[in-house]
Amino acid sequence: MARPAGVIGFSCAEDVTAAIAAWRRWLEMEKRVSRHTLTAYTADLSGFLEFLTGYHGRPPALNDLSAARLMDFRAWLARQAADGLGTASRARALSGIRNFFRWLDRSGRMHNAAVGLIRAPKLPDRLPKPLTVADAAALLPNAEAWANQPWVGKRDRALFTLLYGCGLRIDEALSLDRRDMPADDTLVVTGKGSKQRMVPVLPVVRDALADYVAACPYALPADGPLFVGVRGGRLRAAIAQKQMREIRHLMGLPDTATPHALRHSFATHLLADGSDLRAIQDLLGHASLSSTQRYTEVDADQMLGVYDNAHPRARRKPAED
Repeated sequence: MARPAGVIGFSCAEDVTAAIAAWRRWLEMEKRVSRHTLTAYTADLSGFLEFLTGYHGRPPALNDLSAARLMDFRAWLARQAADGLGTASRARALSGIRNFFRWLDRSGRMHNAAVGLIRAPKLPDRLPKPLTVADAAALLPNAEAWANQPWVGKRDRALFTLLYGCGLRIDEALSLDRRDMPADDTLVVTGKGSKQRMVPVLPVVRDALADYVAACPYALPADGPLFVGVRGGRLRAAIAQKQMREIRHLMGLPDTATPHALRHSFATHLLADGSDLRAIQDLLGHASLSSTQRYTEVDADQMLGVYDNAHPRARRKPAED
């Protein structure tokens, strides 16, 4: 048996080990998935193979994977649920396993008919939770005012202004280098799958970035990170999320006020102001319009809330004695 170091944490049959290595290369080089996706898919596959090892009493080879039955996959999902994995985690794990099995089929290594028959755990219908326009506007100066160090406050304000003003994902913003800082009214962003898109940059975003760069105590070379932590290294998403937690606590905002909520707010506020849905799709970097269409439901919910609160015919009549 061979053990692919640093990938699967237990012994596998040699043909499975070779297949995993080739699959990971395909994901990384051809599909150009993010590092997080590659790590998550590999961990999910590791858990599935480890389950099969215990389930059948030996590490599986490709022939065993080909012969895996529908009940084997269901038993694995049931074990995950019993171990406390949530619905979203189980659905993502199944997606990773299906990806591996489909790749095995397309590459001619083996075929398994059962994997296509598994029903994914049903995910709850969760709509994005944007901030109100007033809360988003108030958050940006507060991000600067309540920081422990003035330059950190300017950094946080610049980051959150960029997320809200351009609709970036947190990883997209933190992956920017100093040379990517916009000098005019556009910014080239590298999103999921290394796909690039161009987004407009408002003057308020450029001003916030310039203010932060001028105050930053560290040299910011062109090929180095734009956003840095207190030790000068590239700022991590966990730190930005922690900063947001502290700000929302001080402002009394709900737990849904996260860095990613600023991206939701960008899209929802544009839609409410009459922007075209396909234009918003391009700005967000969504591959599918269906992903962007979620914001129409958010906007409808908000409009109904305004109607219920403001329209005299929508107000509840007091109960009669």
